[in-house]
Formats: sequence, structure tokens, C-alpha cells
Amino acid sequence: MNDRKLTGVARNFRDDELIVSKTDLQGRITYCNDVFMRMAGYRESELLGAPHSIVRHPDMPRCVFKLLWDTIESGKEIFAYVLNRTKSGDHYWVFAHVTPDIDSGGKVTGYHSNRRTVEPRVIPVVQGLYAQLREEEARHSERKAGIAAATNMLLQTLAAKGVSYEQFVLSL
Repeated sequence: MNDRKLTGVARNFRDDELIVSKTDLQGRITYCNDVFMRMAGYRESELLGAPHSIVRHPDMPRCVFKLLWDTIESGKEIFAYVLNRTKSGDHYWVFAHVTPDIDSGGKVTGYHSNRRTVEPRVIPVVQGLYAQLREEEARHSERKAGIAAATNMLLQTLAAKGVSYEQFVLSL
């Protein structure tokens, strides 16, 4: 799935639409709404049971996904800007709100994500940061070391601005 070529074509969805999906604890899709299917270019049968990374765009820094997973696995919500890739190789930006699904006993049973459109003025800001993070990841021969170094770079950048990741994302 990651061998799909990139077309450079941006896709958009309406401001009044939400992309919605749910996953199990391993990130396999258990629910996807029609907007997700339309934007990603997949049929429901192709998405259900597939890893959510089926829409991962190679320009997304791995450290952002690590931060996302670390946050939701700890039982907290997270907001993030994400660049996704469609089945055809097109791309689309989303502003994601990811939350853990918690049962009546307080146990995390899966994850729920709502994605909204991204204001065009935000994209260059996020692209610049993500390019720096990807460059840092690529400087390291071991993937885990690259992710750790880029995560550190992100946290240092935010600390220099005096903001948390959430404050930064919500301020854009």
C-alpha cells in the first residue's frame, strides 16, 4: 500500500463535513463514515480491518504519529494536523481530534477520530515544521533513533515558543 505513487493533486472536503473513523487498540479500522471512504478513495470492505496507516502520507513525520499514539494510549485526547494519501495517490489535509474509547470500567477499548478541514493559511506553517522533522528523522540510520531525535526537536521547538503541542496546534 505504501508503494502508491504520489500525484501531487490535493483533494478537499466541505467545511460542514467530518471524516470519522474508529479503530481497535492496534489501529485497525473498525468503522469509517462515507466522507472518509470518499476522500480516501477506498470502499468500506477495503478499509474495515485495515491499519489506519493505509492513508499515511510519506510526508508525515513519524514522530507526530508517535506523539499521537503515546497520547491516546495514555487515555488522553489529541489534536493534530495530518496529511493523508488517497488510494489514487492524491492527498488531503485534516485537522484531527483523536480520543480513546473508554468502557464503563475505565478501560480503553479503541480510538475514535473526527477530522475537519484545514484552513489554507495553516498548511504552509505545518508543512515547514513537518519538513524539518522529516529531515531530522532521515538523518539517522535507525528509524527509532530518528523518531526520538525528531520528537526531541519538536519538543525543544515548542519549549522555545513557551507552548505545549496542544497549545501550538490550537493556536494555528
